[in-house]
Amino acid sequence: MDHGVLRETIRNLWEGDALAGLSEFVSIPALSPAFDGLWASNGHLHAAVEHVRKWLAARPVPGLTVEAVKLPGRTPVLLLEAPGTGSDGTTVIYGHLDKQPAAGEWSPGLDPWIPVLKDGRLYGRGAGDDGYAAYAAGAALEALHRAGGRYGRTVVLLETCEESGSPDLAAYLDHLRDRIGAVSLVICLDVAGGDYERLWLATSLRGIAFLDLTVRVLESGVHSGHSSGLVASSFRVVRQLLDRLEDSRTGEMLLPELRVDVPPDRLAEIREAVAEGGLRPELPMTPGVRLAADDPVELVLNNTWRTTLSVTGASGLPSLVDAGNVLRPYTGLKLSFRLPPTADAEVALSAIRTALTTDVPYGAQVSIERAAGAGGWNAPPLAPWLVSTLDKVSHEVFGRPWRAIGLGGTIPFLGLFARAYPDAQFVVTGPRGPGNNAHVPDEWLHLEQTARVTEAVAHILSQRP
Repeated sequence: MDHGVLRETIRNLWEGDALAGLSEFVSIPALSPAFDGLWASNGHLHAAVEHVRKWLAARPVPGLTVEAVKLPGRTPVLLLEAPGTGSDGTTVIYGHLDKQPAAGEWSPGLDPWIPVLKDGRLYGRGAGDDGYAAYAAGAALEALHRAGGRYGRTVVLLETCEESGSPDLAAYLDHLRDRIGAVSLVICLDVAGGDYERLWLATSLRGIAFLDLTVRVLESGVHSGHSSGLVASSFRVVRQLLDRLEDSRTGEMLLPELRVDVPPDRLAEIREAVAEGGLRPELPMTPGVRLAADDPVELVLNNTWRTTLSVTGASGLPSLVDAGNVLRPYTGLKLSFRLPPTADAEVALSAIRTALTTDVPYGAQVSIERAAGAGGWNAPPLAPWLVSTLDKVSHEVFGRPWRAIGLGGTIPFLGLFARAYPDAQFVVTGPRGPGNNAHVPDEWLHLEQTARVTEAVAHILSQRP
């Protein structure tokens, strides 16, 4: 393989055809079904699939086929198949084409649906999460062909409901099982790393459990002068119930079902990454506010291997300007738990429900609605061939050693892939990093890092046994 041609092809694509295609993709408001109940009739998801299909089908790769697959009542997927020239087995490259909504006001000169190229970044919704994945996969295959590289059979699978929790993906994995075949390597292009200077692999993801908790003490509000001290505040009951779950001073979870032992290899990865100055969070901290811990290793563990509780919504609480001297009848909170990668989400959710509904203070009425959960993911050990390939790629492409970290978010499809392909190796990576603003205003994609990650993917494809 001519490494110079490989790099030049990828660079040219990300400065030209791939960048142009991704820019047009940004302009399609392909909201995930959770944010567009009329997605089927609105047609934006189908438009995104068709736009990317045409771009991928134009790649000059021998034997390449691209098809939009549509099961009745489900969001479509895009399936690319390239027969390859090398080993047996199949590599699956994953990405998704559905998007988050605008999520607020964007900065002057920026817009979620108008691509803007500025300072080496492409701004726009879906550029970094996760439209680039389709173009990176196509660019890697085209570059391998032009450079004379050998690679095994490769399938690119692009779904359109990831931002809704991938509810349709399992059905498609089952439907396409025979076409996809025996999978030996999964490359996922939908995560962020610790910086823009090296190749980052995600080796774990947290699970999630969430529910709506409502505590009611009165049928209707009562003047607080007439009722306080006679009836306990619903908010006080909520506080007592939450104290069963969490130490409010430290954030430590008190239920054993919400705690796990951190695997030694993951702890070693975290310490190694921290020692090299990686994992620097860029958060919009209010002046004077401190992080939850001083030790950076503890911060990473908090974010990747420990359960955290966040109150993400509330009801029964009037706005400050509208609040009067009333003992409110109820307090409702949306509770969101990020669970350790190896915790059982169903067991955790059951334990949470029991703690919140057993022996409730003052006999207050407790209701739990919309409770659900999803498991996390912990990567299998890397095979020797993959370790040596990553070492070589990192030196040649990035000039720095690769690093592995866990991520604090939840991506359900990785658990699906792990169950569907239990013998596969996993490379979970991407060009996103600190400050990239996925899911919030001013989303952007680091184009230089994207080209490097694309080149790394091409090398990994060429080295798969």
